Amino acid sequence: MKTIIYQVLPRLFGNNNHYCICNGSMAENGCGKLADFTPHALAEIRRLGITHIWYTGIIEHATQTDYRRYNITPDHPAVVKGKAGSPYAIKDYYDIDPDLAVDVPERMREFEELVKRTHDARMKVIIDFVPNHVARQYHSDAQPDGTTQLGANDDTLYAFSPYNNFYYIPNSGLHAQFDMQADADEAYREFPAKATGNNRFDVYPNVTDWYDTVKLNYGVDYQNGGTCHFTPLPDTWIKMLDILLFWASKQIDGFRCDMAEMVPVAFWEWAIPQVKSKYPETVFIAEVYNPAEYRNYLTRGKFDYLYDKVGLYDTLRRITCGYDSATAITRAWQSLDGIEKQMLNFLENHDEQRIASEYFAGNPRRAIPALIVAACLNTNPLMIYFGQEFGELGMDSEGFSGRDGRTSIFDYCSVHTIRCWRNHGRFDGKLLTAEQRALHDLYRRILTLSRTERAITDGAFFDLMYVNTGGWRFNEHKQYAFMRKADSELLFIVVNFDYIPVNVAVNIPSHAFDYLQIAQQEAYPATDLLTGTTGTIDLLPYKPAEFSVAPHSGKIIKIQLEPRHSRPPK
Repeated sequence: MKTIIYQVLPRLFGNNNHYCICNGSMAENGCGKLADFTPHALAEIRRLGITHIWYTGIIEHATQTDYRRYNITPDHPAVVKGKAGSPYAIKDYYDIDPDLAVDVPERMREFEELVKRTHDARMKVIIDFVPNHVARQYHSDAQPDGTTQLGANDDTLYAFSPYNNFYYIPNSGLHAQFDMQADADEAYREFPAKATGNNRFDVYPNVTDWYDTVKLNYGVDYQNGGTCHFTPLPDTWIKMLDILLFWASKQIDGFRCDMAEMVPVAFWEWAIPQVKSKYPETVFIAEVYNPAEYRNYLTRGKFDYLYDKVGLYDTLRRITCGYDSATAITRAWQSLDGIEKQMLNFLENHDEQRIASEYFAGNPRRAIPALIVAACLNTNPLMIYFGQEFGELGMDSEGFSGRDGRTSIFDYCSVHTIRCWRNHGRFDGKLLTAEQRALHDLYRRILTLSRTERAITDGAFFDLMYVNTGGWRFNEHKQYAFMRKADSELLFIVVNFDYIPVNVAVNIPSHAFDYLQIAQQEAYPATDLLTGTTGTIDLLPYKPAEFSVAPHSGKIIKIQLEPRHSRPPK
């Protein structure tokens, strides 16, 4: 079965507040809870075609909300991004974010119940593992017995020591290039200063840096040529393996590993097999952006999947926006040279701009061809970002996150389309527009067939573009065509990135018939899986197959390859 991941921020998913104010507190704007993922909510997510839910922001992170009454150490507001804080500035690796709990002291139990509900809904659970950096004021209140705090035994006289958990700027305090007092009575102080999470080894981080985080030390001396000190095992390795095993014991099914390429591949090579030896079905997904390192993290690092961001995502975005030719899709998958089945495809996530925003396509329908390609090109996983299926705009100014086409991960706010879809737990769609409902239905059809059609989940792939260039009835810059096949079922897929309807004629080379073992024949029975329309199609090397394709749309034609009169006569 093809993996379809639904990324969702629980903080935002269950927030029903229609009138959130900019930079509002949790008391003013509200906050979604783990409990909002009811059996009904999970069934509706599953109905979209989802197999896995990536619950983003589960682990406790820095926040400006005061939880001292629950014995949680407060954070200085100067080193917290937004009122809610970044889910990637981890405050306590062993705890659940208190914002997400109905009953804060029972927050771990509420998470364990969420895992069970998700499994009962026949979906799997993915959470973040953030290995490269932690919040500037990291302190675990839930540290298990027998473990020690990060940095507790560090020798802060050394900028680098393989025995330290952090990097330091000895004898120097932090002199950040931002307001170090914010709304607090006193300015934030850090002495000696620690290196900032995005590999800034000085005392002057600015607002464009990951200033709310500090870099973890895995035994790499970055300031002296990146020399590696992995023997004996760095203490950070041991601590992070303990954290992975702790969460794996909670019956989760996988980790999305934040900025995995900023952690040495040798750590993953050591840690992932140990986790899988105890929890063999655990999936590891790496956020890696350097194609030169892909094979290193897959083969040596033992990751199951990597982000396909700088390849397919960037390519599909440029084509959707009219900045590139559809022929670039062929170059994108060819550049992977055999590892394409281990790449995670997506068109949106928390880091990227919403399709419907003014910064991307301005209209969610324009990306339907890209969605079909991302979902059907190969057997690899696809990820959807919550609200994408309704055309969420991402054009709010929530607070720390300005009006940038993204849904804020830093602020207490709500997501308009999700709020309308949920309708206080009814999921009846009454508050959605007709266009939003239609878009959701189209997503459901595409995702469901990509998960259930064997030609997509297990089948062979054949790119048709090399015989369809320069033709007068096929514009290779605006249309893309390919085939998928499993057993006696063939899918003929054509997408149209253009803003006008087209009548295309697609050539099928002789090699396709040999490679896919297709018999040349006229009038094969065919069904358009997106509309249910039936008819016939000619599959011949000397006669193009003809299709009418609407603007910003596509055809997924299923062809039964057995001859129509294959049954013996009575």
